[in-house]
Amino acid sequence: MNVTLAVKQYISKMIENSGPGMKVLLMDKETTSIVSVVYTQSEILQKEVYLFERIDSQSRDNMKHLKAICFLRPTKENVENLIQELRRPKYSVYFIYFSNVISKSEIKALAEADEQEVVAEVQGRSWEPTLLPRTTQGLTSVLLALKKCPMIRYQLSSDMAKRLGESVKQIITKEYELFDFRKTEVPPLLLIMDRSDDAITPLLNQWTYQAMVHELLGLNNNRIDLSRVPGISKELKEVVLSAENDEFYANNLYLNFGEIGTNIKNLMEDFQKKKPKEQQKLESISDMKAFVDNYPQFKKMSGTVSKHVTVVGELSRLVSERHLMEVSEVEQELACQNDHSSASQNVRRLLQNPRVSELDAVRLVMLYALRYERHSSSILPSLMEELNRKGVSERHRRMVTSMVEYGGKRVRGSDLINPQDAVAITKQFFKGLKGVENVYTQHAPLLQETLDQLIKGRLKDSQFPYLGPSSLRDRPQDIIVFVIGGATYEEALAVYNLNRTMPGVRIVLGGTTIHNTKRSDSSTAPRDLL
Repeated sequence: MNVTLAVKQYISKMIENSGPGMKVLLMDKETTSIVSVVYTQSEILQKEVYLFERIDSQSRDNMKHLKAICFLRPTKENVENLIQELRRPKYSVYFIYFSNVISKSEIKALAEADEQEVVAEVQGRSWEPTLLPRTTQGLTSVLLALKKCPMIRYQLSSDMAKRLGESVKQIITKEYELFDFRKTEVPPLLLIMDRSDDAITPLLNQWTYQAMVHELLGLNNNRIDLSRVPGISKELKEVVLSAENDEFYANNLYLNFGEIGTNIKNLMEDFQKKKPKEQQKLESISDMKAFVDNYPQFKKMSGTVSKHVTVVGELSRLVSERHLMEVSEVEQELACQNDHSSASQNVRRLLQNPRVSELDAVRLVMLYALRYERHSSSILPSLMEELNRKGVSERHRRMVTSMVEYGGKRVRGSDLINPQDAVAITKQFFKGLKGVENVYTQHAPLLQETLDQLIKGRLKDSQFPYLGPSSLRDRPQDIIVFVIGGATYEEALAVYNLNRTMPGVRIVLGGTTIHNTKRSDSSTAPRDLL
């Protein structure tokens, strides 16, 4: 269940169906991002796609020698732009593909606009999406791309999870017969969770390479903005980190920061060995040919080394500047242990440290509030006053209260730890210690335990009921888990490890966004999946 590969194959099929000849790919803002994630420009050029344009651009030229492949989201704005395009076509023929289903009325409007009969094909299905939220569209897009018609389980404590499940089931059931889905003995399972059940995980610093990049630098459609890095060169102001095209990144994205430093050193040493000698003699045709043959590989490796050395160097600078190792140690204590006295002292000490940033200070108080909101000796009012003395803005201080309202004990469907239950405390503590590589990676997200129980057939129907009368009696094989309110790269690591250690089980993780702590407002604003 490789979502990137599924999307790549979907786009390849669009291009192939248009036949031979020069082509333009006509997209909107969001599908442009999708294509850039799954294809490099050189790869797509090999498929005779020579031009990339936006449907909302007003400055496109007439190019009747090109075929247009339209890949768009089925929004009202895109449909209207396409209607205007068809009334005054700039290309010879149009192949139209939507990332999700489209209504009959919109297909009719497109047909009426095609007075010059330039549309060769429209891919869309009869479904009225007016009242369905954007999240439903994104999730059903993934399911259709993967050709999965799943059974659905949802978090009972979340009304939103139930509504999303019902919307997805209605659409998938309607569309199922229109697609060539391969029926399996054990049907796939869609598990819908709500971020409010585990608001702690997005607040923690995560120490794998991929997670640190997103946390400290920001990762948007595989791109990192390094323009603010001191002394950055022009060519490194924006870099791409893609596991599809960067072997070093693919091999290291789930490793912890200590291991990354060692591997960067090895990468540098390997590069030095392969670096062409300055006095290299080119005395024969064969010498020249060998140099030319090896130069692209050397140049590519040079770019990889420069990129990762720059990224890791900036991560190291930020970790030191913000005292993140000390901050993270206290975060892990708050998340994994049950020592209120120690936690209180450590949080207060860090709040009084002038080098701890405003964001990190607020995050620590949020974690304390979620963890000890009902403790008899809670010092939350005092910590809030410390934030005020530190100069933290009122807006950020209010986030503490908002986080408790969103993910506090009153809201959670399953508690992360019950102070009254000594057995639960001991179990949580030893679960945190088992297999821990260092103090910064003790925490295991709730998602990990939930999926483990699901795979072993122990996830309670009273917490995650099925939609409809049927239930899955066999061990699930294909699992799509979707987190309303956003997933994290720590949870992506948990899914990666489960996929490695659970033979016969394949898990795909999705959510309305990918969090870092700057976006840990638990926003449920939908983000694209396809």
